[in-house]
Amino acid sequence: MHKKRLVILLLFFLLLNIFSWNFLFSLEKELEVVFFDVGQGDAIFIKTPQGHNILIDGGPGNIVLEKIGREMPFLDESIDLVVLTHPHYDHVSGLIDILKNYKIEDVLCTGVLSESNIGKKWNRIIEERGYRVALAGQRILANDIHIDILHPTRKLRGEKIGDLNEASIIIRLSHKGKNFLFMGDAYKKQERELLSLERECKKRHDDCSFFEISADVLKVGHHGSRTSTTSDFLSVVSPEFAVIQAGKDNRYGHPHDETIETLEREMVKIMRTDKDGDIRFVY
Repeated sequence: MHKKRLVILLLFFLLLNIFSWNFLFSLEKELEVVFFDVGQGDAIFIKTPQGHNILIDGGPGNIVLEKIGREMPFLDESIDLVVLTHPHYDHVSGLIDILKNYKIEDVLCTGVLSESNIGKKWNRIIEERGYRVALAGQRILANDIHIDILHPTRKLRGEKIGDLNEASIIIRLSHKGKNFLFMGDAYKKQERELLSLERECKKRHDDCSFFEISADVLKVGHHGSRTSTTSDFLSVVSPEFAVIQAGKDNRYGHPHDETIETLEREMVKIMRTDKDGDIRFVY
């Protein structure tokens, strides 16, 4: 009789353990996008419902190591995809340490050349390890996640660009009807290019899913500078939220009052890392 009770008790705890794990896994089946407060720079961490880890840009210095360490399980040292939008210090610096400290499955960047020391170091590292060259029209699939590359519209590997912001990778991430548009440091010129591509595609009645720019969440271009974020662009993107990644009391005056006023006129909810710290979306 004692053995029978013991067996029943063990079965009960086994079923309870299975239920607990199933409950935990069900909680994890969400998309998480975290805009890190790394000061004056960009760093965005994405965790898919299936547990894929994606990092877009690394911010200045190595603060991203601390930030990402809090987001990933203690024994998880693997990042599935690292994206560098462009090799300016405030986007690339932290990625050098990420490449040293984590197992990186894939790297996506333009391969554009930079004259800065940190940019040259990045290029040496990725040329040795290999990387995927970003080009508009590419789609990366991670189960029910779509990552579409909208810019650049031509291959830039090995080229020198006068203004690296104009070479920014622009990404649209989609998950079950929720969309994020990550603009890097792109200017109004690149916004107009996106609008034109989408407009021309619709005129031809083609499949325009690769040119869609509508989004629930817009990562505002160039830290909220007045070089980006026009009313025409916002009216098509039609975001509910606009996220501005900028450092507190930064010397550039980001975000600019003009950009804030434009967003407010379009009735977009503004979130800022310089005021709100890390910004997290869970869908």
